[in-house]
Amino acid sequence: MRRAPAAVLAVAAVALATVAALAVSALRPPPPAAERGRRLAERLGCFACHGPEGTRGAANPGRTDGSVPNFEGDLMMYASSPEDVRAWIRDGVTPKRAASATWRSERDRGALRMPAFGGRVSDAELDDLVAFVLASAGEPAPADPLAAHGLARAEALGCTGCHGAGGRLARPNPGSFKGYVPPWDGADFAELVRGRAEFDEWVRDGVSRRFAAHPAARFFLERAVLRMPAYGERLQPGDLDALWAYVAWLRSAPPAGAPGVSPAPPAPGARATPAPPAPPASPR
Repeated sequence: MRRAPAAVLAVAAVALATVAALAVSALRPPPPAAERGRRLAERLGCFACHGPEGTRGAANPGRTDGSVPNFEGDLMMYASSPEDVRAWIRDGVTPKRAASATWRSERDRGALRMPAFGGRVSDAELDDLVAFVLASAGEPAPADPLAAHGLARAEALGCTGCHGAGGRLARPNPGSFKGYVPPWDGADFAELVRGRAEFDEWVRDGVSRRFAAHPAARFFLERAVLRMPAYGERLQPGDLDALWAYVAWLRSAPPAGAPGVSPAPPAPGARATPAPPAPPASPR
């Protein structure tokens, strides 16, 4: 029996790898609005002045404030509503600031000035950028005390380091099955967490029993750069209840200021309002 030439085997291997890559790509749902906005902001050069993910504004000589505002702590000094954020991005200024001679003089003294992106982005892209900026600023925030406590605990436990502001981003995770850390309001979240019991397992043990028992799932979990920690010994009484309340709230609420974006469906077993207990730190 003749052996296939090495060149034929190489081509076949490349073809199989391509098909596999396309299959995985097809399994990736569109990211949530805030993540789409983050990726777009990076492509548009926003982080050159506002810093990595808008967290550290560059120095701006000539201005009284001395630096470009960041999205985390400075936003509400410049924007009091989602429409204000939209105006800053679209027009480079809000109508109120544009009408102020004092503000115009201050702007003209600065070395760096906010550009107007209205002619460079679509309305849908503008919605995504607004969703990202607001998410970075912690908006919208849950009014329910239990959900709000869940967000605070998620931040204290370090969950938002990988899952992004409010658990709304999909940061890269090389080696994982889909290549990113899943956001808590993402369309594929329900594939990873089937109800409250699995929620608890992921947070407490770092993996659900279902995934731990699946050889293929274990393979991708073990080769991922970022791996879900086991928080069992670090949880405080009531943490699971609060964390789940926040995730349930997040999955029931549309992104603020993004009218073109529909809210993600609630997690399986979740009520439309914050209630059941469970964790936000979902699998990688």
